[in-house]
Amino acid sequence: MIILVINCGSSSIKYQLLDMKNDDVYDVIAKGIAEKIGLPAGVLQYAPTGRDKIVRDLPIPDHKVGMQLILEALTAPGTGVLRSLEDIEAVGHRIVQGGDFFSGSAIVDDDVLEKIDFCSDFAPLHNPAHLLGIRAIQHVLPTVPQVVTFDTAFHQTMPSYAYMYGLPYSYYEKYRVRRYGAHGTSHQFVAGVGAKLAGLDVNASKIITCHLGAGSSICAIHNGKCVDTSMGFSPLEGMVMGTRVGNIDANAVIYLENKLGVTPDEMSVILNRKSGFLGISEKTSDARELDALANGGDPKAKLAFKKFTYDIIKNIGSYVAAMNGVDLIVFTGGIGEHNSRLRRRVLENFSYLGLKVDYEANVASGEDTIITTEDSAVKAALICTNEELVIARDTMHLVLENQD
Repeated sequence: MIILVINCGSSSIKYQLLDMKNDDVYDVIAKGIAEKIGLPAGVLQYAPTGRDKIVRDLPIPDHKVGMQLILEALTAPGTGVLRSLEDIEAVGHRIVQGGDFFSGSAIVDDDVLEKIDFCSDFAPLHNPAHLLGIRAIQHVLPTVPQVVTFDTAFHQTMPSYAYMYGLPYSYYEKYRVRRYGAHGTSHQFVAGVGAKLAGLDVNASKIITCHLGAGSSICAIHNGKCVDTSMGFSPLEGMVMGTRVGNIDANAVIYLENKLGVTPDEMSVILNRKSGFLGISEKTSDARELDALANGGDPKAKLAFKKFTYDIIKNIGSYVAAMNGVDLIVFTGGIGEHNSRLRRRVLENFSYLGLKVDYEANVASGEDTIITTEDSAVKAALICTNEELVIARDTMHLVLENQD
């Protein structure tokens, strides 16, 4: 089954075109990313398997344009891998926020779209972008089935004391205000792969997974199930991120609204799009650019990275306490997979657990690797996430079941 997987982030669209034979037998036909969406200089990468990667620097003002560019790349004469878009048999989408409506993937229909739209208030940077992707496919391929896989589904196993806020209970009953988390597809995948690499049974272990990128979250996984995660009602909560503020005293938000004379919607833009790395450094939201600035001595860039590192350490430490121990710490995501210095600085804070960093192994980048020594009491690993494969598997199963 030829499946196009779309993974819309707040400023990027990752995609893979896969030929799925079964869960473990498949070919990646092409993959790539449209990134820096909404910024002055966008980038489109298109990598057909076995052929040269094509990189185009061009403006990508929004996700709709990004989707159009991706579909054009897949069918371009001479370089495309599809005769036409009709070769695509199904499309799978990553959706950040499904609320507590979904504990698994679902085939797209009007009811599913309404629920995704309802949850847009919980994930304002993501769900609207996901809907644009789904509707773009509906326009171009109206008869092709689409499946959605939710970042929040994996976190539905959190106990109520972990997901409830200390608000009047009626707000939860009426408005579904609670912690939902995000990146669940990635956390679930890398926990399984990491456990196997470390020689652990994922269903009899304590694992902390760190998905670190433009958006970042940390997840506590006990015996294969999520018991807590750092993101909350929306992807805004947790550690400092590319453009998101992370944890902040709600009174500080009210104070700033009054001082700045802004509306709640305008304050949301500040918290979601103008804060984080961008807000502190006052120069960039991109972790690679921030790292280069910090290495060059920029004091605000250094501060942003130090805060990010500290936030990761605090979250891991709290989950060690909550689970009464940890067997494995996993790093994934664009930053987690490629920034060895960050991993080292984080892990050195857990020597009290008997964790010993393998400094030679830790220089790895973008390759599944155990980065602790053989005699380390707690293992740590770099695992490359593959949310697209999880989405493709779910898409294949649901489409085939629906055909039956």
